Amino acid sequence: MRLTRRKQTFADVGKLHQSLAPRQRPDDAVPPASARSGLEVERDEILGRPVYTIRPPHGRSSRHVLYFHGGAYVHQIQKDHWKFLGRLVKRTGCTVTAPLYPLAPNHRYDQTITMILAAYKEKLGEVAPHDQIVMGDSAGGGLSLVLARQLREEGRPQPQEIVLLSPWLDITMSDPMQREYDKKDPYLGIPGLLEAGRLYAGALDPSDPLVSPINGNLHGLGALTVFVGTRDVLLSDARRLRTKAEAEHVPLEYREYEGMFHAWVLATIPEAQRATDRIADLVTRERGR
Repeated sequence: MRLTRRKQTFADVGKLHQSLAPRQRPDDAVPPASARSGLEVERDEILGRPVYTIRPPHGRSSRHVLYFHGGAYVHQIQKDHWKFLGRLVKRTGCTVTAPLYPLAPNHRYDQTITMILAAYKEKLGEVAPHDQIVMGDSAGGGLSLVLARQLREEGRPQPQEIVLLSPWLDITMSDPMQREYDKKDPYLGIPGLLEAGRLYAGALDPSDPLVSPINGNLHGLGALTVFVGTRDVLLSDARRLRTKAEAEHVPLEYREYEGMFHAWVLATIPEAQRATDRIADLVTRERGR
């Protein structure tokens, strides 16, 4: 991870801004051939934004995953996301829908939330709640929690599972432990994350639950599961969510992986395979209906 120099993008505000144009190219967001192989891929548009749905050609289950990609609200979906989603579809037989939601700085949180809610209603609105899974990594993990609350506020049924992978739950980056975690994180950095959060929130208070969902309550949501590694600057967010769930007497399955970096679940390493085994279980398991 250090050899790729990815951390430099988030360690310096100027370099974050330099990364925006090349990391927001729409052509790069198309699922690569390696992710399409052996699968059916359909492209739609919702509110003018691309939405991709991936299905197995045969042996489909009734489960439908709505997946929100990470990228600090400023970077487009990456090949690693598509490859992970392809593996998940082949492993479980589920259908996955991935909306390419609006990104900052050209768009703000309100446009992004409007689009993901519209994507949910169009793609999962008629799916039985026990067959719905909402999942996301990093910023997409934050969006997953925000969407679940929006559904609750509208009186809609909750998805069966809400799966948060290395979630970014507080754009203020104000937890004092994050300075220590930053030293061990080979990927993310506090300065770039603060700037990305500022661009995304615009004039909104950055502590508002719409952009920092750690600050909203957890009551009435679907089953929550968190995956996080100990070499992730966002480890504080995950641990605070666990503490919050305990204080609110809300069940939360918490899985912390020693030595793992941010969003390692997307990688093709043995530790990612073990985490994916559990994610596949969450997608396929039966709960009380």
